[in-house]
Amino acid sequence: MSAFSSHPLWRSMLFVPANVPRFIDKAHRRGADAIILDLEDSVIPPEKAAARQAVREAAKIVGQAGADVTVRINRAWRLAVRDVEAVVCREVCALILPKTEGPEHIRAIAEVVEEVEAELGLEVGHTKLIALVETPDAYFLLREIAKAHPRLIAMTLGAEDFSLEMNMPPTPDGLSHAVRECAIAARAGGLMPMGFVGTLSDFADRDAFQRMAEQGRALGFEGAFCIHPDQVAILNDAFGPSAGEVDTAKRVIGAFDAAKRDGLGAVKLDGKMIDIPVVERARKTLIQYEKIANRQAMLAANEKTP
Repeated sequence: MSAFSSHPLWRSMLFVPANVPRFIDKAHRRGADAIILDLEDSVIPPEKAAARQAVREAAKIVGQAGADVTVRINRAWRLAVRDVEAVVCREVCALILPKTEGPEHIRAIAEVVEEVEAELGLEVGHTKLIALVETPDAYFLLREIAKAHPRLIAMTLGAEDFSLEMNMPPTPDGLSHAVRECAIAARAGGLMPMGFVGTLSDFADRDAFQRMAEQGRALGFEGAFCIHPDQVAILNDAFGPSAGEVDTAKRVIGAFDAAKRDGLGAVKLDGKMIDIPVVERARKTLIQYEKIANRQAMLAANEKTP
């Protein structure tokens, strides 16, 4: 419960190439809970150095409306270390680690991050890490990865690269088992499971994307990455509680609290038995609702600020 309470609100995390100004300039108006400034797949090798140097200024722009700013660094070690040295700053709250190999990979990056934080005078632990599992080898280390380091806050399965390594199309049938295992391992490590069963690349089929997102929430995921602005609202809606769910959660907690005052450990509500697990789920629903309300209030305040 405490881990869930401390998780950031990341229903939607929108990829934006760090070296494309027209995308950077509009990102803060897309409504995403978090922006991912990308240094990896969306940046060609000759542009990586320039993209890396652009991140700190880009972070100020994309985060101006209140979205959390994260950065996906490169995997190759020589690039990764340069990325960390260049992008760790107060405006960047987390780094996404592609093709995470195992717990040693996480710990090595964390060591570099800590050194850079110290040099910049940032508080220890300011920069969180997100593990992107994309290979069969890493799949078999999911539990170890999830518990690798206190900086690690979230984990997801990279559907496209994992499917490529498996020589299979990124379909729900092929991905279902691995995605669910990733979610379970993340929860076991106290992390946020991010994602859904499927691929985010087909952004034209909004209905299919919505179904995948809704299923993702039903499987325990807290949010997902997206590559197109049209996907943001779908994720925000799918990974947030509906008005009906919020109302039910309030009624469940109210009924249970009344039962406790009468010395009972369970109570019947709407023809269903309400006990501790049901109440805890209701409390999590209200925590998520409060996070969303706070985010909306912050966005409204930022819109009024000249």
